[in-house]
Amino acid sequence: MEWVSIIPPLVAILIVFWKKEVIMALLMAVLCAEALILLTSEDGLLLLAPITSIERVVDVATSAGNTRILLFSVLVGALLAYIRDSGGVTATVNWLTQRGVARSRRQVGGLTMATGIVVFIESNLSVLTAGIFARGLFDKFGMSRARLAYLIDSTSAPVCILILLNGWGAFVLGMLDTYDLPESSASILWGSVPFNFYAIIALAIAAYTVFADKVHGPMAKAEQQLSSNQQSLEAAPATKASYMVVPIVTMVVSMVGFMLWTGNGVLAQGSGSKSVLYATILATAVAYLMLVFGKRFTHHEAVETGFKGMGEILPLVTIVLLSLTLGSSLKVLGTGVFVAGLVGEYLPVVLVVPMLFIAGAIMSFTTGTSWGTFAILIPIGVPLIQQLGLPPSLVIGAILGGGVFGDHCSPISDTTAVSSIASGCDLLEHVRTQLPYALVGGGLTLIAYLITSIIMVG
Repeated sequence: MEWVSIIPPLVAILIVFWKKEVIMALLMAVLCAEALILLTSEDGLLLLAPITSIERVVDVATSAGNTRILLFSVLVGALLAYIRDSGGVTATVNWLTQRGVARSRRQVGGLTMATGIVVFIESNLSVLTAGIFARGLFDKFGMSRARLAYLIDSTSAPVCILILLNGWGAFVLGMLDTYDLPESSASILWGSVPFNFYAIIALAIAAYTVFADKVHGPMAKAEQQLSSNQQSLEAAPATKASYMVVPIVTMVVSMVGFMLWTGNGVLAQGSGSKSVLYATILATAVAYLMLVFGKRFTHHEAVETGFKGMGEILPLVTIVLLSLTLGSSLKVLGTGVFVAGLVGEYLPVVLVVPMLFIAGAIMSFTTGTSWGTFAILIPIGVPLIQQLGLPPSLVIGAILGGGVFGDHCSPISDTTAVSSIASGCDLLEHVRTQLPYALVGGGLTLIAYLITSIIMVG
């Protein structure tokens, strides 16, 4: 397919910024991708593109991993509604401010960031825990939901890819184990941590916004006017902090247990998609039981509240589904492979690592997946290590950093959508306000790889 395989993601991105409508953009991109796939088949009719698009959605939904992501996203709506309408959010905010734990904007930001860092087991869980926990605090101190979305999004994936004692590390380690490398896979992976410049810089920039209590660009405007397209948190009057704290603690602790269980006692080998779904279901059940047996709600009121919460979050769940569908179509088109071809054989050796970072960023941005980027670029990067004698950890660090950078910038990333869900921020508002920070981080990272390559390779 070559260059035309890049058309569908470009269609999605153009419509997003033109019409400010994500669902329509994703639908048009899927239709475009399916039409291009039909053009390559022997008897494909373009008129069948809507039908094949529907079948692609069905195929995506029948994938066990994708179904778990969708169920998790829907159930988050019920959990958020229970915590919000129970009065637990207001009670927790009051308790934290009275105890002096969250008396200023800096403390609130630091607490949010620390929560995301501590929950490094799975990126979605990190985003969800920090987002639910901090919503009320951000509202109380007049900080925008866009700022919250940026903070949790820029903490979760960078922390997961730096600490590596999770599914991210297991995934990359499993890929490296298939190659004959000059060092052990584990030593190369751990050695990539100091060379993962984007993740380190992204965390540093996020920390700057917290401790300097300054935001810039579109986020500064959102901070000033608290844009009307954000979902306001109309929390119920304060009741018991336990209505919020117990479900969240249940979710985090049970996530660790489920990761150990699905990984046969090894945390890093556990299934992130299974564990986060099971943990969310358990937390939602605990919240329901506390509300019913605590006589805060009747059974019928609790059920109604849960379904109301699911309904509120349905548009974002639709975006997650269409993002996964587009990713599936682009895989068939070979978009990722084409972008990976940007790293040519005839580049000067000193530019190979910076170009791997750029290729990873473009691939992740256009396909909306960082893990998919790793899966395509690592098989390209490892032979370059073997043939050109490049530092293994530097190459792997550039690939991992590029995947996270592109994912941070992408409006069609499911991670971006989950961050919007967790923070209660409009998706496009989140993308628009986060992009300048991500681009600054990406630019500094590219400079860092150029300098490092000159020192280590040149």
